[in-house]
Amino acid sequence: MKRSQLKASAPFLRRITLLPEKVDPTRHPFDVAALRELDLELRSRVTFFVGENGSGKSTLLEAVAQCCGFNVQGGGRDHQAQTVDNRGDLASALRLSWVPKVTEGFFMRAESFFNFASYIDQVSTLARYGGRRLHEQSHGESFLALFANRFDRGIYVLDEPEAALSPQRQLAFLKVIHDLESTGQAQFLIASHSPILLAYPNATLLSLDGGAIQAIAYADTEHYKLTKAFLDSPERYLKHLFDRSNDEDGGS
Repeated sequence: MKRSQLKASAPFLRRITLLPEKVDPTRHPFDVAALRELDLELRSRVTFFVGENGSGKSTLLEAVAQCCGFNVQGGGRDHQAQTVDNRGDLASALRLSWVPKVTEGFFMRAESFFNFASYIDQVSTLARYGGRRLHEQSHGESFLALFANRFDRGIYVLDEPEAALSPQRQLAFLKVIHDLESTGQAQFLIASHSPILLAYPNATLLSLDGGAIQAIAYADTEHYKLTKAFLDSPERYLKHLFDRSNDEDGGS
């Protein structure tokens, strides 16, 4: 797809809804409160999903990626794409509304990136990945090589991309996001715990904590509040934490 053919501006994916007739509340992942009812309107080119582990954010993004035709282990439509028959329960229950439908893009999950890098070493000339084998670079370098060389236009679904990135490289990643989304040619859906990434200007933050998916301000996220409290006074914070641990252990 040539850039000139994308006449509409991102966000291309405008709405994610759940088909109630496909929901069985006794089955996972519909036993996760935030995933029992979904009706999300996506108004920004960059949307972050935040929440504690187990809140459902990674499960939701994996299902969206499957609906986009991306491989569940990571990649685009040209990387062993999923078929409709192979979709999980949540993906089969989702309806994605597009304006227009976009097929370009990528799904990246930090926990399976090693397998994706091995696959690319076998099938790619590496020209689209900076010209070096991903396994010959550090984890953080390979992540950035993917972001800087493979990302161009389309929709990008990213599950905890900060996992291998130092704070400095997280800032470099923010520059990659900005360079792409500011053209109107790229949309990002990102699950993250990083207060650095979550600070991206004009992004929409959606929290899955509390049993429903709701918009949340950056300064109201637990990621920001906890990090700020710790950095403001690490000694006091650690003393309180360790004293509480000793009390719980009976002072041993």
